[in-house]
Amino acid sequence: MRRLIAPLAALLLLTAGCAPARTGTLGPAPAAPTTRTGATPGSPSPVPSTSRQTPSASAAPSSTASPGPDGTITVQLWFTRDGKLVPTRRTLPATLATSRAALTELAAGPSLAETATGMTSLIPPGVQVSRIAGHVATLAPPTGFDSGGAATVRLRRAQVVWTLTQFPTVRRVAFTSTDTAPTGRDDYADLLPPITVTGPSIGDRVTSPITLTGTAEVFEATVSVRVLDGAGREIGTAFTLATCGSGCRGDYRVSVRYRRATAGPGSIEVYEVSARDGSRINVVAIPVILAASG
Repeated sequence: MRRLIAPLAALLLLTAGCAPARTGTLGPAPAAPTTRTGATPGSPSPVPSTSRQTPSASAAPSSTASPGPDGTITVQLWFTRDGKLVPTRRTLPATLATSRAALTELAAGPSLAETATGMTSLIPPGVQVSRIAGHVATLAPPTGFDSGGAATVRLRRAQVVWTLTQFPTVRRVAFTSTDTAPTGRDDYADLLPPITVTGPSIGDRVTSPITLTGTAEVFEATVSVRVLDGAGREIGTAFTLATCGSGCRGDYRVSVRYRRATAGPGSIEVYEVSARDGSRINVVAIPVILAASG
């Protein structure tokens, strides 16, 4: 019997270490907006970042909401595009009712710039949180909240769950006071596209180097980035490895430098290189304002 204990223990440890993370980390808790600062410019050559951290789909963010000096707070919103979840951010007046503010912004829908990229929202006005207890937020949804086909209802619920669970007090959401099976992010993990970008957001003003964050489930965990100027010319590239690769979702963080003589509109593309033909696939484009960089 003793001879079996060591091999069995080793097998259990190996199985636990290889268990795939479904969603990556929960994402940022609301925080005061930060000011981006520039860095010493350099040539736009690909520089791999290979540092890896173990993602956790269930751990809540460790930081808590705190207003900035200007009395604002930044929250993450999850809209939809092509039947998938897409994150963006809003900077709002600081309030204790952060969940209510986030749901109100979901119902208000994407900005014009976000709409231009295909973002939309399925959340009707009037959705409120009636209570939060035991890390479960219970909703008081308006009449007709569950109208539409099953796929539409599920995507609508996913928007709410992914938005509310950014807050440290919420892990799961019950959609009525009698809901005995509250759901969390893992229940809607299949509604994430292959690549998500949690920062920067559409319309942000960025400086070189730009730091991008998000999650991905891509071939060999390789996430590629390029920066384009307003004319579509490539002015910076980089790549990194997500914390998990094919068959599981991992977190990534990568910095990319670019050269641009004057400030102006541009875009950042985050993508996967096709293993079949080397083309760019699963492209996520983020229109931004590029600061000048020597």
